[in-house]
Amino acid sequence: MPRALTDITVRNLKPRAVRYEVPDGGARGLRVVVQSSGFKSFAVRYRNAAGRARKLTLPGGITFAAARKLAADALLEVAQGKDPATAKQAVRRTAGARGEDTVARLAAEFIEKHAKRHTRPNSLRATTAAFRNLILPAWGRRTVHEITRRDVIDLLDEIVVDRPLLANKTRGVLSRFFSWLCERDIIAASPVVGVNPPAKETVRDRVLDDGELRRLWLASDAVGGNAGAYTKLLILTGQRRSEIAGLRWSEVDGDVLVIGAERMKGGQAHVLPLSTQAAAIIAALPKVDDFVLGRALRWRFHHIKRDLDAHMGETPKWVAHDVRRSVASGMAKIGIAVPVIEKILAHRSGTFRGIVGVYQRHSFQPEMAAALQKWGNHIERLVTGKGAKVVVLRGGKGA
Repeated sequence: MPRALTDITVRNLKPRAVRYEVPDGGARGLRVVVQSSGFKSFAVRYRNAAGRARKLTLPGGITFAAARKLAADALLEVAQGKDPATAKQAVRRTAGARGEDTVARLAAEFIEKHAKRHTRPNSLRATTAAFRNLILPAWGRRTVHEITRRDVIDLLDEIVVDRPLLANKTRGVLSRFFSWLCERDIIAASPVVGVNPPAKETVRDRVLDDGELRRLWLASDAVGGNAGAYTKLLILTGQRRSEIAGLRWSEVDGDVLVIGAERMKGGQAHVLPLSTQAAAIIAALPKVDDFVLGRALRWRFHHIKRDLDAHMGETPKWVAHDVRRSVASGMAKIGIAVPVIEKILAHRSGTFRGIVGVYQRHSFQPEMAAALQKWGNHIERLVTGKGAKVVVLRGGKGA
C-alpha cells in the first residue's frame, strides 16, 4: 500500500525530466501529478462500471484536503454506476459548442493571467504578436478542443516557408499556451507534444568589419531622423536593439543610461556610461513623448533595416544583433579587457557566471566609461578619417 501523503510531502515533490504521478495512501484513487515544469495537480484513477480504466483530472489550484474530498465524491459516483470523467467531457463539449472555449477567448485569458505575469516585456510583445498575426487568424473561432497536432504542423509549415525563426518562436508560444490549458484542466493533452521545431537554428557568428561599420554609420546619416540615431546608438553602446529602441527619457541621467531591470534580459538594472558621441546624439533628439527615439520606432525594425540596406551598397547579409557582436569583437580588437566588455553588454555569463557573479560587486563604472569613450573615438576615426575631437575622459584620462 502506498503511504498516506501530507501537505508537506506534496509540497516537497520535485520535478523530474518527465511527468510522474504519486499515489496517496490516504485517499483511494487519488494521485498527485507532477509536471516536468514543477507544476502539481491532482487526478483520480478508477474503473467504471464496464471495468475500463478511467482518469478524472481535478480542478487546478485546489488544496490537498479539497483534492481528497473531491476524490471521495468521485468514487461515490462510481459506486453508484456513474462515470465522472465521461460527465466532465460532456460538459466540455457543451461549453465548446457554446463558444466558451474558443482559442480567441482563452488566448486573451492566457496573456492576461500568465504571460503578463511570467514573461519579460519583449517576450510578452512577441507572444501577443504571434497570437494577433498568426494564431488567431487561423484558429480564433475554433475551440481549443478541436485543435489537433495536424493543425499545429500545418500552421507551422505555412510560416516556415519564408520565416523559419518566427515558425520556431510560434511553436514555443503554442507549447506554452496549450501546456497552460492542460495545467488549468481545460484540455487533457497538448497538441504540440511531439511536434519538433520546424526550422534548424544555427548560432550566428557574423561580425561587421571596420569598413562595414563605417558604411552602416554613413547609411544611418542618409536615413536620418530617429531611425538613424537609433542605429548609431546601437553601434556606440553595443546594447540590444529593444533596450535602445525602448529607451525612455527617465532612463537618461546626464551622460549615463539607467535601464530598469524589467527591460533587461537578465532581469537586473543596467547602468551604462555614455561616450561623448553617444551623449551628443541623445542630447540632439527632440522630446516628443516619453520615448527618447519616439514611441513608434519600437515597431519599425524591419523597415529601418530595409532603408539601411538600400544605402549600404553591396554588404553581406546582416541582422541587428550582429551589430552587438561586432561591438564586442571590435572593442576586444582595440585592447579593451573582456570583463569590461561583458559588463558593458550586461552579460551575466562568461567571466561573471556562478560564484564570481555572486561575490564580484565592483561596478566597473570607471572602466566602462573609459572603454566606451575609446570605442566612440575609434568609430569617429573610422567615419571621418580623423582623430576624435573629444579625447579627454572622466577623471582626466585620455582615450
